[in-house]
Amino acid sequence: MSETQFLVVDTLTAAVDELYLKFGVWKTVVALLRAALRRRQTNQVSHLSNRMRRDIGLPEIEDVLLEARLSLWDIRL
Repeated sequence: MSETQFLVVDTLTAAVDELYLKFGVWKTVVALLRAALRRRQTNQVSHLSNRMRRDIGLPEIEDVLLEARLSLWDIRL
């Protein structure tokens, strides 16, 4: 491990130890798990439509799946 990784590990360990002493082990573990899950949920924007992506300032994506679908109107006898 490099020197910066050792510094991060030492700082993180000290912060977690301080939280354990102040709030207890179980409250700290539950809070860390909630924070990890909440952070994961906030970054998911792949399910948004192009109109909603435009509204919040994200670039539009191409609907490759919609173009590949066959419509019943395309089938002619």
